[in-house]
Amino acid sequence: MNKEIQKHRFLEGFGVVVIILALIRCAFPGLTSPGTVAETADSLAVDSVVQETQTAQKAKETQESQKPQEAEAQKANEPQKAQNPQKSRDSYEFYEAKSQSATRYVPDGDRYHRILSVPSYSKAFPDSNDLQLTAARYWGVKPVKNRRDAEARKSELVYVGFSPYYYIDPLYSSIPYLTPRAAILLQDIGRAFFDSLQVKGVPLHKFIVTSVLRTEEDVAKLRRHNGNATEKSCHLFGTTFDITYTRYKVVEDPDGPHRRTVRDDSLKYILSEVLNDMRKQKRCYIKYEVKQACFHMTVR
Repeated sequence: MNKEIQKHRFLEGFGVVVIILALIRCAFPGLTSPGTVAETADSLAVDSVVQETQTAQKAKETQESQKPQEAEAQKANEPQKAQNPQKSRDSYEFYEAKSQSATRYVPDGDRYHRILSVPSYSKAFPDSNDLQLTAARYWGVKPVKNRRDAEARKSELVYVGFSPYYYIDPLYSSIPYLTPRAAILLQDIGRAFFDSLQVKGVPLHKFIVTSVLRTEEDVAKLRRHNGNATEKSCHLFGTTFDITYTRYKVVEDPDGPHRRTVRDDSLKYILSEVLNDMRKQKRCYIKYEVKQACFHMTVR
């Protein structure tokens, strides 16, 4: 009897549970449909990606919006730098403060142009007198006896006494004549030097030629006063000239008397760049002379 009562109560409870489940299913038909859990997970993943994309986009927009402000702030600071007397374009004090460093700069408006010079003058220009003498004999004329002989050989020599690109020093032991090949080299060096000065914003200067063609009489007189002078001089053949690196001739400003000053060492750095390029192009041999304070060069 008790067993029948317990069975009856179990069936009643089971029926109630079934009815409740049926009502829940009718009220929420999609609750138990296949794929609901997977779709929910995919939805959450997509929402996460979208959120990350939106965050990245907002960060990018913020960064781009800050760039114009940073550029304006930089431009606002530039005039203050220009007003600094130590970095004035007119005084060149900024350049001179850097002149002993490996990397040198010359102010030019809002930009700076590097002056490389050469790492070592003796290593950059090592061509000996014997090497230059061989080239001089090959490309040059027969040695000129005296000035009268030079005047008679104008078909072989070119007068180089005047040029807009360089200055000829008063000559006491040579005369301003070169072979056409050497004259073109000298003119090209002068033009390249002017171009370098303009590109770097440096006031125009002419380099100074201190020695050109020597006659046999000149060599003989020079040897009486200068024990270092050689009888086998490259200057005898009209292929060789010397450019001093300690002095330069300023090109006057046509718009007024005011000139920006620049040290001779600064001009020497730029001239050495030009000569180094010419030598690398195999247009000449160059020897860095310490005692004579010049670049001694022969066309090739």
